[in-house]
Amino acid sequence: MTRLPFPPRLFLLLILLLGDPLVGADALKVHGIFRSNMVLQRDKPITIWGWAPAGTEVAVSFGARSDQAKASGEKGRWEVVFDPQPANTEPQTLRVSAGEEEVVMEDILVGDVWVMNGQSNMAFALKAVYQNAFESAQAHLPLMRQIRIRSGAESEYVETDLKDEFINGQDDPDKNWKVATPETCLEMGAIGYIFGSRLQRALQIPIGIIDNSRGGASLESLVPRHKFADHPEAAEYLAWVDQRRAEFSIEDFLQEQMDKWETAHAKWKQQVADDQVKGVTRNRKEPRKPDGSIRTWSVPGRSPSDAAACYNGMFGVFQGLQIKGVAFHQGFNNAMMNTSCKPNFYRTLMKLMIDGWREDFEDAQLPVAVIGFCAGGKAQTRLNFEELGFSTAAHIRESQRLALHDLEDPANTVFIPAYDQKIPQLHTKKKKELGLRTARWALKNIYGMDGIVWDTAELVSAEPQDGKILLTFDRPVRPDDFGSELEGFSIADDSEIFYMADAVPVETKDKNERNKQILVSSPLVKAPVAVRYAWARSPMGNLKVDGIPWQPLHSFRTDEIPFRPEVTHKDPEGKTKNSEAIKALKAAAATALETRLGKSENAGNL
Repeated sequence: MTRLPFPPRLFLLLILLLGDPLVGADALKVHGIFRSNMVLQRDKPITIWGWAPAGTEVAVSFGARSDQAKASGEKGRWEVVFDPQPANTEPQTLRVSAGEEEVVMEDILVGDVWVMNGQSNMAFALKAVYQNAFESAQAHLPLMRQIRIRSGAESEYVETDLKDEFINGQDDPDKNWKVATPETCLEMGAIGYIFGSRLQRALQIPIGIIDNSRGGASLESLVPRHKFADHPEAAEYLAWVDQRRAEFSIEDFLQEQMDKWETAHAKWKQQVADDQVKGVTRNRKEPRKPDGSIRTWSVPGRSPSDAAACYNGMFGVFQGLQIKGVAFHQGFNNAMMNTSCKPNFYRTLMKLMIDGWREDFEDAQLPVAVIGFCAGGKAQTRLNFEELGFSTAAHIRESQRLALHDLEDPANTVFIPAYDQKIPQLHTKKKKELGLRTARWALKNIYGMDGIVWDTAELVSAEPQDGKILLTFDRPVRPDDFGSELEGFSIADDSEIFYMADAVPVETKDKNERNKQILVSSPLVKAPVAVRYAWARSPMGNLKVDGIPWQPLHSFRTDEIPFRPEVTHKDPEGKTKNSEAIKALKAAAATALETRLGKSENAGNL
């Protein structure tokens, strides 16, 4: 067996994994979020900070304002706070000096700063979505700026600074904020660009976008670490993560990788030799030998699947910077049909996450838009309705929406449905619509533009009525073409088996009450007790609030049937319990589909 050498780069990695030691600064340094072309938040105190040798006097000027601070503490941290400023489109210079050292950042504007957080569907670049050329052709927006915090910055500790290597593209030498142009916008996250560009054009003030979304991030990694202590289940989960981290050996892990490589390489050599004997030419790829590096995915506590890892290195790292609000788009890694799907725990964590943002950024009413888990994969149709109606994705969407209800702050939060923008891919190309919906919400509810159309609807009641269920909403809901058959409803009795249902609007002469009531029924369900709507990963469902195309009615259910496959992270029998529960639910859904299609065929209605 070959022993893997302990290369110098691994020693440096160990330093990163074990945390940044408290060593004093040996030179002047400004926090990495402060760079040329940035936007600073208007109407809030402007805090500038960094590090210098302890005891050093640091002078800071921003435009016509100036102040001084002394580097103190073990790390030599310094900080100055300038009074709030209104929006300002005139470029200003930020200068920081200590002795003969000086850091100069130019072309800085004052406006609103929004954070785009979540996973890859939020990070998905404009160049990869529909209408990218049309949008980029219009991107002459000198007052819109964006900075990207890349993957790799995850950490098991709250980081204090942003390193250049995690800013913008890995091979991009420009580590400043990017001014939106037809060229630069194509590399920006599509949702963030669409959202920010509409705000900038409407408000005519500078808009800054911080995109710190991380592909593959689970919700657990996006919650501020200190918030896990606020809920017993979350605290238990964090203890489990910390235990796994304590038991993890980097050297053993790397040796295991070397052992696996040796086995694979020996097999490859034998296959190549056998090919030569047989006179056969095959292109067999030689296994790559481990080089001593290690991905964050492999390190407990630092993985994008583990507690606070992404928040620590990609969001909390610039705590102290004032921001306007956050748009959030995530869900895939928590909706996989395995032990990762924990809807009840997800709901708990989402509330903790938003509470944590508001605490860390000192804004109890920080605006937050949650863009619902997007639709992808196989679309639900009449021919697979019940089978696809067993959906982990639908449960995660519900948890996202209910977590916002738990915050009890509808004036500053919103759940934006996205299930109607479906396409059979993991990363749907219909991102423009989601950015526009988020912008409509912000312009109307946060910025007070009453002429902008954005609204939601809520289910008021669900009452059994002569073998049907009568649904009542607080606003009209109807298809946006005003004539389609209502789609996406399922109905069940006490058996908890849901069948595709018929749904018809209740007619009324009162114009103010039209399209607020719907009767749902199925000939297969004689005594219904529950209804579901748009309940699938890529569901049927064509209802819109007030019949407005960009206002889909959110998915919902009237039952409280628990998600039986949900298991805790630390349950040693979790995988078995989860697998058995999923198999049973899949089988029931398949049987329901066969029953309905069989009945329809017999009736000649298919």
